[in-house]
Amino acid sequence: MEQVRELHRLRDRIAAARARGLTVGFVPTMGALHEGHLSLARQARSACGLVVVSIFVNPKQFAPGEDFERYPRSPEKDAALCEGAGVDLLYTPEAADFYPDGFATSILVQGVIEGGEGAVRPGHFPGVAMAVAKLFLRVLPDKAFFGRKDLQQVAVVRRMIRDLDFPVELVVGETVRDADGLALSSRNVYLSPEDRRLAAALPRALFAARARVERGERDPGSLEKTARQDLVQAGLSVDYADVVDSATMRRPFRIEPGTALAAAVRVGKTRLIDNVLLLEER
Repeated sequence: MEQVRELHRLRDRIAAARARGLTVGFVPTMGALHEGHLSLARQARSACGLVVVSIFVNPKQFAPGEDFERYPRSPEKDAALCEGAGVDLLYTPEAADFYPDGFATSILVQGVIEGGEGAVRPGHFPGVAMAVAKLFLRVLPDKAFFGRKDLQQVAVVRRMIRDLDFPVELVVGETVRDADGLALSSRNVYLSPEDRRLAAALPRALFAARARVERGERDPGSLEKTARQDLVQAGLSVDYADVVDSATMRRPFRIEPGTALAAAVRVGKTRLIDNVLLLEER
């Protein structure tokens, strides 16, 4: 595996792979890698001739007062994990190169950012969209791999790909969970043992909602109300627990294939997000 920081070196490696007829698979990350990221890298390895992983803690998707400075960083461990997962190229750009002085462009993907994380964290998704767009233009992947845990992010990237004609196939990997059901997240390292015990109530509430759908429940409002009650009773502070269409992030009138329950909670000082599909997409 080779690690590069400079854009010209990245482009040289991509061009060399293209000249050999290789397809390029890309996994963008912010580092602090875990099995969720690695599962995407392995998907890319099985589907593509060249696998590129980026690690870039994107300052534009953090609001003032959020955890940009303390966001977990483990570059040496991340590099070893990437190499073990069969990654060919690890791209680690510097913020000063990625956003040079005078940078003044923004990308606003309307509609899909109006609820959920977009409502709670204004400015987050424009920052995400800008970083992903620049990474796509730098890596020029054939396939890009994202995890379903970040449901709204996936919806934003899918819409941006369609609207801006990026020649990229979006591949969505399933959420990877620990034994207690908690979705793997770089921010899980913030959780104390007691926080961790409380946090397990988040996936329990989501899967309980899916079980109600399997028993015939189709009313979004009823599912949301019960999920919020479950979370609050477990001792969690709830930012939202919303039934949404996973493609548009809008609230459906009725539970249909592709409908998800997405939630964000706070456990101590840690904020966690998760979701489950209530009915699988056709």
